[in-house]
Amino acid sequence: MLAFSRFRVAPGTEASFASRAQAAVEFFRTRPGNLSAELVRNLDEPDLWAIATSWENVGSYRRSFNGYDAKMILVTLLSEAIDEPSAYDEPHTVGDNIPREL
Repeated sequence: MLAFSRFRVAPGTEASFASRAQAAVEFFRTRPGNLSAELVRNLDEPDLWAIATSWENVGSYRRSFNGYDAKMILVTLLSEAIDEPSAYDEPHTVGDNIPREL
């Protein structure tokens, strides 16, 4: 299972963002079921950044948000992410994927 959280980072705030995002990456790396976590920056649009993570399964990903430390490290940062779906899995695993109703 893959998760991508993308961010638009204003010029002049890159260092602060990178520090907070790297803390989130380090936190994800300690969570059970995490296979990888990286902070990346877009090659063509320098204000576009992402946290890319890979997980054993969706449950591991969702459980990574449990607890006080997750709330303090992840939730505040991820609330700044671009509002779009972020979790992906192999098509045969997802099966029929019916959009959520708004």
